[in-house]
Amino acid sequence: MYLKRLEMLGFKSFAIKTSLEFSTGITAVVGPNGAGKSNVADAMRWVLGEQSMRQLRGKRSDDIIFAGGHGKAALGLAEVSLTL
Repeated sequence: MYLKRLEMLGFKSFAIKTSLEFSTGITAVVGPNGAGKSNVADAMRWVLGEQSMRQLRGKRSDDIIFAGGHGKAALGLAEVSLTL
């Protein structure tokens, strides 16, 4: 079994629907500081059931919902799906 796809909408820095496709084998998530790499890992943890806001690098449950910025309005929900 392997991860096929991770889709996020309104989760932390992902204001628009973002889909990451994974191939078999080894996958690396790379990018500059502030690009959202850690938020991808947090999204995986959250969709698999992590409920500790501290483990998701937040203080309150609102911290995982996109709060607005860069000309984009805040969202009222966070949605993450994982396809195996």
